[in-house]
Amino acid sequence: MGKVKPSTSARLRNYVSEFGSEILSTDGFVLFCKVCELKINFEKKFNVSQHIRTEKHVKSAKRQKDQVQRKSQQLLTNQPTKSDFNKDLCEAMVAANIPFNKFSNTIFRSFLEKYTGKSIPFEATLRKGYIDDIYNQVMDKIKIEIGNNQIWVSVDETYDVQGRCVANVIVGILKPDYVGHSFLLHSEELTKTNHNTICKVFNKAMTILWPGDIMYNNVLLFLSDAAPYMIKAGSVLKNLYTKMIHTTCSAHALHRIAEEIRGQFNTVDELISNMKKIFRKAPYRIALFKSIAQGIRLPPEPILTRWGTWLEAAIYYCENFQIICSVINALDENDADSIKKVKLCLLKPGLENNLAYIKSNFRVLTMAIVKLQTKNLSLADSLTVIQEVKSKFQSLKGTQGKAVLLKLQKVFEKNEGLKMLEKISNILEGKDEISDMSQFPDDYSCNDFVYFKYAPTTSVDVERSFSSYKTLLSDNRRAFTFENLRKHLIIQCNNEVDE
Repeated sequence: MGKVKPSTSARLRNYVSEFGSEILSTDGFVLFCKVCELKINFEKKFNVSQHIRTEKHVKSAKRQKDQVQRKSQQLLTNQPTKSDFNKDLCEAMVAANIPFNKFSNTIFRSFLEKYTGKSIPFEATLRKGYIDDIYNQVMDKIKIEIGNNQIWVSVDETYDVQGRCVANVIVGILKPDYVGHSFLLHSEELTKTNHNTICKVFNKAMTILWPGDIMYNNVLLFLSDAAPYMIKAGSVLKNLYTKMIHTTCSAHALHRIAEEIRGQFNTVDELISNMKKIFRKAPYRIALFKSIAQGIRLPPEPILTRWGTWLEAAIYYCENFQIICSVINALDENDADSIKKVKLCLLKPGLENNLAYIKSNFRVLTMAIVKLQTKNLSLADSLTVIQEVKSKFQSLKGTQGKAVLLKLQKVFEKNEGLKMLEKISNILEGKDEISDMSQFPDDYSCNDFVYFKYAPTTSVDVERSFSSYKTLLSDNRRAFTFENLRKHLIIQCNNEVDE
């Protein structure tokens, strides 16, 4: 009698017995992998074995085993401990700037519970039980990483949508052979803005970094804007931090020159200002623009406080002047006052000449501002960018050009700290064999110079922290107390340090 072929259900039960009921299951018709949660081809035993060896199955089995081990460890201990899952979830939500109130959404909660196998905490649980722990952990990491290293400090302030004046303090490590990490160390609400409050914020940040014993000689560089109270604060702080060089932000300096350019070309400024109004919240005009000026982006909306955006707008109108004229001529001037003003601007003599002059002579300024915002730029590279602007502007002609050149000379002439950085860079590059140390602080040594190789010349990091702050304080998150806001901001801004 021939060998009887086993039935399908018998074959499936054999597979379950052989590979384990914790891995496979069957209803007599289908073979199901409990680890991967999918059906398996069982025509041949090789198909089942091949699935067991796949990378997806191996990883899923390991993850399942780890979960079982964690549960058993939790059962074995009687000590009340906080949940690692809740802590990691809280940190991930804050780092990604996802509001905790999203956990009130039942579909989102169900999704997380289904695929994590965990009980999802509510907003109050995370806010009251885990934020402080994560904040303290972040601060401890910052203190450990900075340790006894030489540092640079950048301080700036801004006003938020609720009218609060907020100062942020960024610290960065100065390394002689590579770019050190930078951190948002402190954020504080100021009652007023003057040199006294800036000095207090600066010293408080250093007390947080080095509690009990501030390392005054390790602060080598202070970066700020060129506001008079910042200049005065720098001079006061030098009495305590005797090795500190105070320099004002070079990107801010270039922006001040760009503001001078805007003041020299009133017609261009009027064109840019009114063009911005024409297409704001105007779907019909936008549609008309796209039909006439196909393939050309909408006119830019420069923000005067954002570095170089006015110049970028002027260059845009230079490159697309004829097509912009066609669009404006197709609009009804009685529809808006801004249209009427733009049409009058386009008729003024010299507008095209001014746009061409701006693009030809001042484009280098916008390129320089972008380069100076690049991360991990060495001191020599930063100074080269600034020198390129100075060299280009030396050839400026005409009344407006000479006024802009004079502004550039005044702005950089006042920046004594940048001049010292230039001398240090020349020494490090072998361009200057200076022997007179009298121009540097009394306790300076040649070893201090090496820490400036990757010193920043801009306060762009503190500006980025303000961008994060304004994103965090969105329209639907105004109930934040400043203390909680500060902790969320510091956690969020320092979440990429380990990358």
